[in-house]
Amino acid sequence: MALLARRKRLAEAFETIYELYNRRELVHPDPLEFLYRYDRVEDREIAALIASSLAYGRVTMILKSVACVLDAMGSSPRAFIESGSETAWREQFADFRHRFTSGDDVAALLGGVKRVIGKSGSLGEFLRTSRGVCGTLEGALDALVEELESGRKNSLLCRPSLGSACKRHFLMLRWMVRHDEVDPGGWHGLDPAELQVPLDTHMYSVCRSLRFTRRASADLKTAREITSVFASLRPDDPVRYDFALTRFGIRPDMSEAELIKLCTSARHERND
Repeated sequence: MALLARRKRLAEAFETIYELYNRRELVHPDPLEFLYRYDRVEDREIAALIASSLAYGRVTMILKSVACVLDAMGSSPRAFIESGSETAWREQFADFRHRFTSGDDVAALLGGVKRVIGKSGSLGEFLRTSRGVCGTLEGALDALVEELESGRKNSLLCRPSLGSACKRHFLMLRWMVRHDEVDPGGWHGLDPAELQVPLDTHMYSVCRSLRFTRRASADLKTAREITSVFASLRPDDPVRYDFALTRFGIRPDMSEAELIKLCTSARHERND
């Protein structure tokens, strides 16, 4: 009974934070903001893959790089993919550079998207079908990345089966599977209960402070451990609080210290 009471109080604390900070006006600076450009799911899913795959490094550089790619694709990323070729994209993005990512990586990713669309009709449909075959959403994600890679390593792609926390790809899943004021959604037939926390440095730091994990590295095992804690609070939606919690430390007007102060009572209850 005591454990259930502590979980209830912890969930209430996070719900308060969700209500206060899960708002679209707090999205910037975040690559998620690019998805709001697209009303059609077939365009939005491609934008989500590109924006999330480039979501590493300084946020100002991330936004600049995502804009560079999506602006070049025009108003419809889907039409751009369907009418183009990897050869043409290698030339178009020859001067592109985002830290470890080259224009060739971008072209190869777009080529992978074109193959998946040709086989399954959309990225979302590929995931739905693969989920039925693999039995887990994580397995379906791994299958999607394998198809996108087509045997070639790409700095924009990572696979859970190789132990990566896959923060960027789990971020894409959050954006496209969930639907609320912040996450636009669009992929149906996939269960938010299967989502995993996109474990970036901000979430890792917060969860270490709240004693959700004692692990020393932000790897896949740590992401699963942290997700299990959130799942104990919201089994139907374990990444519900991800956006609100990670605003602290990303936005200059919201510090991580402020968040920890808000959660102090819940943290002490967890340590009882």
